[in-house]
Amino acid sequence: MQRLLSFSLIATLVLSLLGCGGGEQDELVIYSGRSKPLVDSLVQLYRQQADIPVRVKYGTDSQLLAALQEEGDQTPADVFWANTTGALGNAVNNDLLATLPDTLVNRAARFTPSNQRWVPVTTRFRVLAYNSDAVSPEDLPDSVLDLPDHSELKGRIGWTPAYSSFQDFVTALRVTEGRKTARRWLEGMQALNPKAWASNTPMVRALEAGEIDVALTNHYYVLRLKYGGAEGEYEDENEGEEEHEENEGAAPRASAPVEMYHFEKGDLGNLALVTGAGTLQASDQPEAAHRFLRFLLSERAQSFAATRVNEYPVVPGAPVPDYMMPVKKALKLSPEFELERLQEMDPTLELLRNVGAL
Repeated sequence: MQRLLSFSLIATLVLSLLGCGGGEQDELVIYSGRSKPLVDSLVQLYRQQADIPVRVKYGTDSQLLAALQEEGDQTPADVFWANTTGALGNAVNNDLLATLPDTLVNRAARFTPSNQRWVPVTTRFRVLAYNSDAVSPEDLPDSVLDLPDHSELKGRIGWTPAYSSFQDFVTALRVTEGRKTARRWLEGMQALNPKAWASNTPMVRALEAGEIDVALTNHYYVLRLKYGGAEGEYEDENEGEEEHEENEGAAPRASAPVEMYHFEKGDLGNLALVTGAGTLQASDQPEAAHRFLRFLLSERAQSFAATRVNEYPVVPGAPVPDYMMPVKKALKLSPEFELERLQEMDPTLELLRNVGAL
């Protein structure tokens, strides 16, 4: 009887300990370089569907990568949801992300990396925004490479050389056309005396106000100005709270004289860039992480992201707002490019510094 009682007590203790451990593992931890307005809303939808606790740690891609490398195998993170493919490439190079199953990777129509360590979640496109009161689209070049030849735009061009998407574009230019061509383009742009902004929102507002005539940017900044929507990228402390609140609170102006110009089909000026997410190697609940990634690639989540931040879905059939160009048409404009190469950022930063853009 005493031995039976001892065994019963031990069994009860073991089950109790397993229950405590299982409770901790049930919390899904996401490290997100994407914004709170997007992620918090999607996480709330996921909680309702999955009925599990989810915790999100926000930061810039670089901040989160630094944290993941410092934490190593002890990281609490299960999912890394990045704003740039360069950050995802760095995570792969540092062996932070696990290989994903085919059933998950195959859900996205395009842009899935060959290493299968992450999946694309949304797509954004590079465009040339212009003030329609000052510029006729017929006068703009067929290729972004010819933009420096338009001397009439001297002092009237806006760009964001310190911003990740612009640096991704320059990286793609350097990789596909060579360093000399990239340097020549940057030097030609510098000769036009462009006006630089740290971020895209104030630049597009300056475009609306007539302070500049054209601006190299991402498509969703124009759509946000005209139709509303939240910022998709996590805003760090470098942007003051007052400016951030102003950016989020500005009323959309559909009549704003700002339009998007697309270069000829296949031109680098139309480059498609993606956000993406992967599962951490150190996660002790990969299946739970995979379920969240599947949710991000569901039609409901994809359509929500399109409405919330004006970024394009990566899965077939997900609807977008009427004011957005159809997905297939936008994809046809973009050149084919191996997005994994965007992690080759150091030569790009060196080039930007050498020409005085940074």
